[in-house]
Amino acid sequence: MDIVLFIVELLVVLACIVMGTRSSGVALGLWGGLGVAILVFVFRLPPGSPPIDALLIVITVVVASSVMQVAGGIDWMVSVAAKIISAHPKQITLIAPLVAFLFSVGAGTSNILYPLLPVIQDLSYRNDIRPSRPLSLSVVATGVALACSPVSAAMAAMVTLTEVPPYNFELVDILKVTIPAAVVGIVISSFVIRRLGKDIADDPEIQAKIASGELAAPGASSDAKQAEVTVTAAGRNAAIIFFLGVFAIVAFGLFKGIRPLDAEGAAVSMTPIIEVVMFVVGTLILLISRPKMAEVPTTTVFRAGMVSAVALFGLAWLTDTFLSHYTKEISSSIGGLVTSAPWIFAIGVFLVCVLTTSQSTATRTIVPIGLAAGIPLGLLSGMWAGAFAGIYLLPTNGSQIAAANFDVTGSTKLGTKLIDHSFFVPTLVLAVSTIVVGAIFGLLWG
Repeated sequence: MDIVLFIVELLVVLACIVMGTRSSGVALGLWGGLGVAILVFVFRLPPGSPPIDALLIVITVVVASSVMQVAGGIDWMVSVAAKIISAHPKQITLIAPLVAFLFSVGAGTSNILYPLLPVIQDLSYRNDIRPSRPLSLSVVATGVALACSPVSAAMAAMVTLTEVPPYNFELVDILKVTIPAAVVGIVISSFVIRRLGKDIADDPEIQAKIASGELAAPGASSDAKQAEVTVTAAGRNAAIIFFLGVFAIVAFGLFKGIRPLDAEGAAVSMTPIIEVVMFVVGTLILLISRPKMAEVPTTTVFRAGMVSAVALFGLAWLTDTFLSHYTKEISSSIGGLVTSAPWIFAIGVFLVCVLTTSQSTATRTIVPIGLAAGIPLGLLSGMWAGAFAGIYLLPTNGSQIAAANFDVTGSTKLGTKLIDHSFFVPTLVLAVSTIVVGAIFGLLWG
């Protein structure tokens, strides 16, 4: 291997990722495509394999989720989540993040959190709990949730990398590591976060607002705020159909015997099964809930999902073009380092999440390196899940901004120095705790 040429090509890859990150969104995909062009036409590398399977999963899931959103399914989920949180107000620093996590797992998106933010803020303040605590951890918990969802874009990217030979590590194998790791990580984090920041009685800023009449004293409100959503029977049916689809995907993953057979007589892989199930889910919602299909492309889920698909396409193609050409070299050189210090892999995923705010991009960029290095797949999956918290290390996400705006007490802050915001410590705590627990579960069950 020509080390100089390798370094120059690596710098091209990194430069395209950095430029895409600076523009974000669709620009990630465009810069990735430009990087492919440079590697192929300038350095004469053979084009890698574009992530077609992952893209097809993302598209089918996004379409089904968007149809559900138009039908009112996400609104119904939000109403159920709000009732669960309201039932245990004193434990809101634990319950709210767990509910946000579970519903994000089911929906495959963190967008479900937005309508819940005012509910979390109001309930925590009325129960004399600093709102920044449950708000910050709830936001960060939705990040690791996407490593536990059978229908997230990040999981689509992961499954298409690990279910193929020689790995044969399928969806259920990943979930049995990531779900318990994330849940334990959230529980551990809640005990730390509930001590983060001053109590309401000791916070001079909040007390000044109460004294001036700008803010009512904790407990002064008589009724909890409700999530501002419209709940309908059509929305309920749409959400139930979608959840049944998620359960069906998990069942096909658990029991290979119920899968159809391919031309060679082997059980069909999970990639086409996820795609087919999501098409069926979308069609059933269309027939039963009668959503206005013209509104599907305008939904937040559709727009965010398609942006993720474009970013995934360009960057994944770029990294595959580079990595597939140097697989043996990376395995022999970097492999020993990563195998002896697997936490380097976790840091890699974490940092790409920080820079791109995209878990699917981090998956397609770093996981192939971990696979080439020979990291045990269970261990890799556990660390991969915890590193997803990294998208909230910087206060640049919409859910972080929304949480700060909904917190009328001002306890949830975006900061001015990138590290002095309310999400910085929860991000690190949840990432470290989930990575450690995930590594243990991965070694035991992977």
